Amino acid sequence: MSLEKKFLKAKPVSKVKFSLAGDQYKSASSILLVGDFNNWQLGETPLKLAKTGVWSVSLDLETGKEYQFRYLIDGTNWENDPEADNFVPSGLGSENSVLAL
Repeated sequence: MSLEKKFLKAKPVSKVKFSLAGDQYKSASSILLVGDFNNWQLGETPLKLAKTGVWSVSLDLETGKEYQFRYLIDGTNWENDPEADNFVPSGLGSENSVLAL
């Protein structure tokens, strides 16, 4: 898993790349990124699978904010990103990843 942040000088926006790689994701048929930035709507932000076996998606997000998010694998398994800046209780008995920009 990885989070790559690129801060843009000309705009108050950061380009953030969310990536998942590894044996546990090879058999996945879909991975969704769900969080504050898409109002927790399923299907709004799917990750795409590259030929290299890495799932990823890039978003332009406003700097100076924090965003909670999680990954939904195959519609049933929720996962956090271990490289997140923080973790907070979700209110549903688990935690959400936090991205700070």
